[in-house]
Order: sequence, then C-alpha cells, then structure tokens
Amino acid sequence: MSVLQARKAGFPLMNLVRFKGVPILKLLQLEEKLLRTSSDNWCIINDGTNAPNIVMGLSGKASELLELGPVLEDRVPVIRRFTGGGTVVVDPGTIFVTLICNKNAVPGVQPYPHSIMYWTSLLYNKVFEGINDIQLRENDYVFGNRKFGGNAQSITRKRWIHHTSFLWDFEGKNMGYLKLPQKAPEYRLS
Repeated sequence: MSVLQARKAGFPLMNLVRFKGVPILKLLQLEEKLLRTSSDNWCIINDGTNAPNIVMGLSGKASELLELGPVLEDRVPVIRRFTGGGTVVVDPGTIFVTLICNKNAVPGVQPYPHSIMYWTSLLYNKVFEGINDIQLRENDYVFGNRKFGGNAQSITRKRWIHHTSFLWDFEGKNMGYLKLPQKAPEYRLS
C-alpha cells in the first residue's frame, strides 16, 4: 500500500517496530515511554512473551480477578499496566499489537475509547480479510462468538494508546489463574 493509499484509507503514517518474545513488562515500559515522550505515531508488534505473566488493568483488584493460591504457588508474575482494560494471562502464544497515535493522526477518530476501538476493528478487518469474520463485540475482538483479542487504552491530552493482546494460542492451564469476572460482556453470557 502506498503512502497516498494509506492516507485515503484513513491509516496514519506510523513507525513500525517488530519484536519476538520481548518480556511483557519491558514492552509495557517501552509503550509508556513512547506515549509520553515521543510525538511520532507507532505500531509495535511483539510475537509472544518469554513466559506466562498475568497483566491487570490500572484499576483491577487481584483478590477479585485472580485465583491467588495457584498464582502464588506457581510464582506467576502479576503486572499492573498503566492503561485500563481487563486482566489477561499472556504467554509465548500471545501476539501483542500496540498503536500509539497523536489525537489528530487518524481522520474521523475522536480521542474516546469507542471511536478508537471502532477504527481498530476496521483496521483488523483488513488484516484478517479472507481468514475469518472478525467483529468488535462490546470491548473484545471475536471470531463468531469466540473472543480472541482483548484491549486496553489510555488517552492523554495529545495522544492515545490502544493495545491488543491476541490470544493466538494459549495453554488452557493458564486460564485457571483467572476468576470469572463479575462483569462480563453480554455475548459471553449466552
């Protein structure tokens, strides 16, 4: 896609960084630094992380979201990220995609969660075109009724960050570290 085609499609010019297996804590630290100190737009892709970790949103409470006994017994690191969003177990099968943009970088996108998520769902529809029918359901990316991506965001005065953890492949055992959240999207209840 040419620069002109990208602009017409509503895609901003971005610096692209690809990693493989960067530990999630280091990735989150880099993302926060770029959000707060850079004026460039960024797309960061990390294919997996080095080991299972639990990542909680800014306001999450471990006692409500985690099965603390198994987490402590297995010594699974728990990280609180600087953005909102839910709690996720990440591991080598998780693909991370982070978009960091200036507020005016994407035509028609307002610096509000719903607007940003709607735009990213259009972007990911292009990425997965011909593979499967991706949809944005409440705050999740789903194939049909199966969640495969969760999101977290932060919006500052001049910029926003939207990161997605795509659960491409995961160990079922790791999901046992999480409690079922008290609030779940409607589509997951059916």
